[in-house]
Amino acid sequence: MARFRTRRALPWRKKAFTHTARYDSAISNWLTALDAENKPGVFPERLQLAFDKVETLRYGENPHQQAAFYRETTGFPGGTVGAISSYQQIQGKELSYNNIADADAAWECVKAFDASLSPATCVIVKHANPCGVAVGASAEETYRKAFSTDPTSAFGGIIAFNVSIDKVTAAAVAGQFAEVIIAPEITAEARAVFVAKQNLRVLVVPMPANTGKPAGAFDFKRVGGGLLLQGADDARITQADLRLVTKRAPSAREMADLLFAWRVAKYVKSNAIVYCKDGITVGVGAGQMSRVDSARIAAIKAENNGLTVAGSVAASDAFFPFRDGLDVLAKAGATAVIQPGGSVRDAEVIAAADEHNLAMVFTGVRHFRH
Repeated sequence: MARFRTRRALPWRKKAFTHTARYDSAISNWLTALDAENKPGVFPERLQLAFDKVETLRYGENPHQQAAFYRETTGFPGGTVGAISSYQQIQGKELSYNNIADADAAWECVKAFDASLSPATCVIVKHANPCGVAVGASAEETYRKAFSTDPTSAFGGIIAFNVSIDKVTAAAVAGQFAEVIIAPEITAEARAVFVAKQNLRVLVVPMPANTGKPAGAFDFKRVGGGLLLQGADDARITQADLRLVTKRAPSAREMADLLFAWRVAKYVKSNAIVYCKDGITVGVGAGQMSRVDSARIAAIKAENNGLTVAGSVAASDAFFPFRDGLDVLAKAGATAVIQPGGSVRDAEVIAAADEHNLAMVFTGVRHFRH
């Protein structure tokens, strides 16, 4: 009888110990972040984290790895508000490790586009990189434009919208093989369309009033024997922040595309080069060791998909260390460039842009993504 009573009490003990441990951890984080003058700091000397298991996954990044998904409960600024972890799955197979990782990449990218830029935005992600992004008047229009950027890579991708999915959009999306669909809202008519694709995972994630990660949010990255902690990359660039460095200034159309391209480049793995035209990505070069190779690959992908880089603009997530990368953009047909600047050879790169009659602006902000 005593054993029975003990077993019955264990769940309550677990809950009580967990609750008090997290309370103490929150106090510890705050106290050990105080500086020598007892003023609040940013990073605790003794970091305590708390996460709740949402589900055990079939396997990890590869089938031989075990995996589970946890939702953050630490209480740091930002938390889970508007994050992919707040998803509600309304249909489809269980999410995999890679599904969740790619869905996060797609959702963070699509949140970067708000109504001030365009009524609707669609982002298609494959292997954590945007392979097609477009803005437009409706979800259906943005999907068709984004898909046209790279239909091959979009196969089996993650598709995210920052607006409601209606029946017309659902019918268009259902025409391709996708792993996950994400939107802040999905109409009953659209859900009826998706039901026919039983394996398709459909997620509803609330869109926060202030898009992007809240100020003060942290990003974590596990390394061997340790943890890297940094403030979220929440830097937003507007036209007023840009510095014109070339003789020719961007046209109104080029400026709109430059700002669009810059937002996309932030979510492409470094080294990143993104060609855009008329609110659509034309070619994306991601994850190369050489920025020159990223520029070439992005142009090749555009050509392979029947698109042209001629008349497009280009965004680079970091500065050009030499003029060779800029020469590749000009040869491909780009007419304007947006980049952080800050290289010791900025003068050489600017001179190259003037030679090609390119318009170029500096942001003063870098967006490395590793």
